[in-house]
Amino acid sequence: MTLQGLALPQARTAESRPAHPPPAPESVHAAGRMLDSHGRVIRDLRLSLTDRCNFRCTYCMEPDVRFAAPDTLLQADDFVRVAGVAADLGVTKIRLTGGEPTLHPALGEIIAGIRVRTGCEIALTTNGATLDRSSLRAWKAAGLDRVTISLDSLRSDRFARITRSNCTPARVLGSIEDCLTEGLTPVKVNAVLVRGVNDDEAADLAALARRPGVEMRFIEWMPLDSGHAWDPERWVSAAETRAAIERRFPLVPLHGDDPSSTARTFGFADGTPGRVGFVAPVSSPFCGACSRLRMTADGMVRPCLFSTREFDLRPTLRHGDDRDVARFLIDATWTKQPGHGIATPQFRQPDRPMSAIGG
Repeated sequence: MTLQGLALPQARTAESRPAHPPPAPESVHAAGRMLDSHGRVIRDLRLSLTDRCNFRCTYCMEPDVRFAAPDTLLQADDFVRVAGVAADLGVTKIRLTGGEPTLHPALGEIIAGIRVRTGCEIALTTNGATLDRSSLRAWKAAGLDRVTISLDSLRSDRFARITRSNCTPARVLGSIEDCLTEGLTPVKVNAVLVRGVNDDEAADLAALARRPGVEMRFIEWMPLDSGHAWDPERWVSAAETRAAIERRFPLVPLHGDDPSSTARTFGFADGTPGRVGFVAPVSSPFCGACSRLRMTADGMVRPCLFSTREFDLRPTLRHGDDRDVARFLIDATWTKQPGHGIATPQFRQPDRPMSAIGG
């Protein structure tokens, strides 16, 4: 696929933030599930616990980003409550994201509360900079099932330039080992490749997956940066990344991926254990089978990662009961757009960057 002629994200405009979504049909409420108007059912909830992050990755966050005031963010029991209501409506997987969720002081409390309230699989997405075996062991005991870690370069100088941090690839690799040791598997490792920055490391990163318990995933760079500087000329397609990997490690497609999964997975043709996944929201959108709903750290429900509308759940959490929260989530889901349309001239980048939305 080529993105030649694709319009760049337009200038920032104020997003619509109504307090409550328009009502879904009563028949949808009667079904007791989060169903959108295109027939998709929500089974995955992504909760952003904080917009704060100890990295300032170049494809995500400008150095001068200012974080939300703490008193505007939800409390730990709010996240647990929303997770519980969502589980009652059919959600089976809950991912805790940020920003950097390990910076949240009540992370263990939130994990434990969700485990007690739901039977959902609980996963955590992190940059790996602050992990240690003691914390991982405690979070697993509280109910955490899996960890996903971001790692965009194996070269210290590049890693520092990309993340604008004092962390090192060795530190993140150590966190991956700690997750494997503590049984928080499979450990999924995410990389975003940008042309001229780290795209020549595709095969080196894929080699991390040549062991049991690790899945290396390559995510196409998306227009979700705070500087609105996404450049299609620097975008690297999943097909190009796969071709680069296969020059060293031939891959074979694995069958059985859930249709709603973000990644299409491959194994190594030589039989070495491990999986390589490609997440291609730009070149091969998977919107038609999307099963995800998101809530930001300040209580905004976003039906799509690229939504330009979000709905404020905070008043309902403060003044309503769980039935009101359920009605809100069902109504918000009904508004879910058919797709994001990144590769179309009509696409408009959301005002919020990924760090404020949650991955």
